[in-house]
Amino acid sequence: MTDTEYNVNLNQSECPKGVTENDEFEKYMLNLKDLCKNNADYFSHDNTENGQRMYLSFMAILDNMESLDPKVQRIKSVMHVFDFSETVPGNGFRSFMSVVESAIKYAIELNIGIKQKRESMLFRKTSSAKDIESCSHLLSSLDVCLKHLETMLEWSVDGNLFPNEDHSPDELLTYAEDINQYCFYGRCLGFQYCESLRNVLKVISLAMAIFSEAYYSQGSFVSKATTSFLTSTKYVSDPELRAKRIVNITTNAGVDFCKAFWFLSENELMNQIPSVVSSSVAVSKLIHLPTEPLSINFDGNEINVPIPSSYIGKKSVQVRLISQSVHEGMIGEAKNNKNTKPPSSGLLIHCHGGGFVAQSSKSHESYLRDWAKALKVPILSIDYSLAPEAPFPRALEEVTYAYCWALKNTHLLGSTGEHIVAAGDSAGANLILTSSLKCINLGIPPPKGLFLAYMPCVVNFVPSPSRMLCMMDPLLPFGFLLRCLKAYAVPDPNQMCKDFAFDNNSDTESFEEITESDLQELQAHKSPISETSDTLTYGSLSSNLNEENEKDVDLNQCDIEKSEKYVSDFLEKYVLDSDTETEALKITAPSMKESTSSSSIEYSFHNRVSTFVSTLKSHFNQFMGNDENSKPSASQESVLPEMTDTKIKQDFKFTVPQNPYMSPILASDDLLKQLPPTSVLSVELDPCLDDCVMFAKKLKYLHKDVTLDVLTGLPHGFLNFSMLSKEAHEGSLLCIKRIKELFDLPKKNTDESLT
Repeated sequence: MTDTEYNVNLNQSECPKGVTENDEFEKYMLNLKDLCKNNADYFSHDNTENGQRMYLSFMAILDNMESLDPKVQRIKSVMHVFDFSETVPGNGFRSFMSVVESAIKYAIELNIGIKQKRESMLFRKTSSAKDIESCSHLLSSLDVCLKHLETMLEWSVDGNLFPNEDHSPDELLTYAEDINQYCFYGRCLGFQYCESLRNVLKVISLAMAIFSEAYYSQGSFVSKATTSFLTSTKYVSDPELRAKRIVNITTNAGVDFCKAFWFLSENELMNQIPSVVSSSVAVSKLIHLPTEPLSINFDGNEINVPIPSSYIGKKSVQVRLISQSVHEGMIGEAKNNKNTKPPSSGLLIHCHGGGFVAQSSKSHESYLRDWAKALKVPILSIDYSLAPEAPFPRALEEVTYAYCWALKNTHLLGSTGEHIVAAGDSAGANLILTSSLKCINLGIPPPKGLFLAYMPCVVNFVPSPSRMLCMMDPLLPFGFLLRCLKAYAVPDPNQMCKDFAFDNNSDTESFEEITESDLQELQAHKSPISETSDTLTYGSLSSNLNEENEKDVDLNQCDIEKSEKYVSDFLEKYVLDSDTETEALKITAPSMKESTSSSSIEYSFHNRVSTFVSTLKSHFNQFMGNDENSKPSASQESVLPEMTDTKIKQDFKFTVPQNPYMSPILASDDLLKQLPPTSVLSVELDPCLDDCVMFAKKLKYLHKDVTLDVLTGLPHGFLNFSMLSKEAHEGSLLCIKRIKELFDLPKKNTDESLT
């Protein structure tokens, strides 16, 4: 599927490291077999129901081990062929070997615990029987997974982790039907991850099950709250019921549920956590960029930047400026601030993850604050519009436009623009890369470096080894991943009709009614909602903002009323929104008639407050599932309470366009050769790991400056847990180190940030 070939022989001899790992793995296998035989012999004489259940489970584990062993040996013998390099091992085949090893260690712990307590009067036989049964199901499911991995090995040609066009995503969907997913979301949930994240992932999975009950239930707020309380008890005490609910949700719930659940991290309480727990910053403000004509002068050529216009019309692009310090020239900051520092030589452009359908710069602020402190450069995080309301290429258009605006207006961001690096995670990494390719194609200079974390560079459900990890991923489960890809890559025809109708009512032309002086007046005004960050709207400013701040101006009452009227009307129209909203969620208030009377000003104020209250009510209703637009259809209501027999491939049969601006690994070699130095980071248990490995290998083949890091024990999206897990925090520090290397900052500073 690419025009780059890799001459790698699958029959190469094992690397020395593989032999060492094999010896260690054999020790675990033998240890587990001995323990299972010992426990099976003990419970073979126990004629109680639970005793016989345990005996059969131990025997099932022994059978599974016999079946697993040859598959493991075969995969281990060739998995090193797919690595990026000898020093950077990592690919989907290795990941499954790690998962199998974690499962065996988990089984050993269970067996040891049962062996030590089985003769005690306090031995909980019923609970232990359920635990060991779940473990036997886990190993059985992994055995089925390895069977499919062997098939993928046969499909692999010359070390390519992606099969050729003869094998379609339908084949992987068929595999999904064969795998028992319940065991991955019940008692064994999180067994493959580091210890510090297991309880966190269990809480998230529990929250998903409870939230789904409220989301799909009927009735009033009180009845929904009662339902949530009652179901929380049963899901805590019954892991099997929780697993059934989670698999049911991830199989049958629509993308609206995915968005609603992931947007729980956007509520006001969660938004306050970064300011309390994370590093303090001097600047964290929203800026709305009106999509006006924009051009970039490069090498004497004037290049016009495409204005975002697909699906939802010409809407302002929202960005967030984060900086540890106030730098000279920063938009909305007075020049005479005694703490103002000179412009930074660097600027980091950032795009958040969220599967193209959820989250914002605010929900990623927890680690962005730490980055701003360590990097000591301003960070501009782009809140692109979200699918399915704004599918491809809308987000790409907005990210490209915002980058070009930043490139031209670095002085307003407190930077000289000497070193501009771009970074993103997950969907945001995809947009950072594709926007860089777009800029290269337009003749606009891309960033000086790219940092891409756990990036999907094939926006399709290709049957690769790492993609199968989503069968057991509590954060990015199989159904959610498919729905996110479909929402972004395959627009809903009904949504397209709605979007075009919405575009006819676009209010972006109203920017022409606001003068430059009015826009300048707005720069120092805080958002009427947020007390923790500023919300600014940037227009076409030709004068120096800082000079305006230095002037002493005497205003009479008429001038004040006129100024307040302009500010009120403009805030009403473009700025009155929570700093956690994204373009896909905004509701533009109706424009007001011109008036300079005090009663009009009072009406405007009350109208703004009313809009704010309505917005809060809307968000609250969405959280509780009361929103008319987000209510599930009758079919969904009947589907979700009970698992249906509908085949999953019937729901997810769709064709994704082969577009390099959607799936950047499809880009031509000539285009990829023009990319700047690139640092790719992924995790061993990431469904997108193979994407990262293959993309890094392709850049390496093209003799590009590229690095690849593969972290162990962490899930996709680990950056959002950097405050909760030691390993996730260490992963974030490695991200900082790689970004500093792209900025080409002194190594001394890099080392200091990691201590």
